[in-house]
Amino acid sequence: MASIAATSLPMQAAAARERSEARTALLFALPAIILIVLFIIVPIVAVVVLGFTDFQLGDKSLRFVAFENYAHLLRDRAFIKSLWNTATYTAIVAPVSIALGLGVALLIESEGIGRSFFRTAYFLPVASLIVAMATVWQYLFHPTIGPINALLAEIGVRGPNWLGSSGTALYSLSIIGVWQSVGFNMVLFLAGLTAIPRELYAAAEVDGAKSAWDRFWLVTWPMLGPTTLFVTTISIINAVKVFDTVKALTDGGPNHASEVLLFSIYQEGFVYLRVGYASAMTTVFLAILVVLTFLQYRVQDRQVHYT
Repeated sequence: MASIAATSLPMQAAAARERSEARTALLFALPAIILIVLFIIVPIVAVVVLGFTDFQLGDKSLRFVAFENYAHLLRDRAFIKSLWNTATYTAIVAPVSIALGLGVALLIESEGIGRSFFRTAYFLPVASLIVAMATVWQYLFHPTIGPINALLAEIGVRGPNWLGSSGTALYSLSIIGVWQSVGFNMVLFLAGLTAIPRELYAAAEVDGAKSAWDRFWLVTWPMLGPTTLFVTTISIINAVKVFDTVKALTDGGPNHASEVLLFSIYQEGFVYLRVGYASAMTTVFLAILVVLTFLQYRVQDRQVHYT
């Protein structure tokens, strides 16, 4: 009995120490938990609840309408159009910016001279205020005095009204989105390339991978798996969240041709003041983000090689 009691004393002391460490950890994490609850959990719950009401900003009355807002979304042509525009924009910007970001990162990584300069130059669009740069892009895309149409005229091609035509407005915004995202993706890929052990390239060359293309497919691309997964997820989320360029350059026009989902939410909530309906749209937007992120991780995580 004495031996059992002697054995249990250290176990009790260890358990007490673990409880003390857990309380200390919780105490340190408490500020972050409070901020997450106040600024993430509570707003999400409020948006979901308001989506089932007809609440309008400034109106003191509040009526529960169940799924009436969501039923109206299915019949709302403007909302469906904004969904389609968002999907089109994402399908263009995400893959193109990922491919260009990887290509630029590979070029900079292989360049010994001027590496810092090129890193800074390509990252400038990320650091720049897009609202300020919108003036520059508005000039570049101007149908009469813009340099893009001037260059097209030199080769005998009549340039379109890039931002003022229903057929080209969304694609023009997509070009700006690619320009804005390439630098950010480049920095992430550069970090991934730096973490690849140089010995793997030497081993691949010994095994017969003589060309740079062979070494890329055998070493670089598999080792960039975690980075590529993160970059793809971030690029899709950022593309789905596009708003500032739409607001600054086209205001959703012409004829809703460039109206995206976040712009529609802004219009309903802050222009028409229909907060309940805008909350329902926001809930759909959040659901889309969650589904896209989940599918992205499910599909691509299986192909990732972790080190």
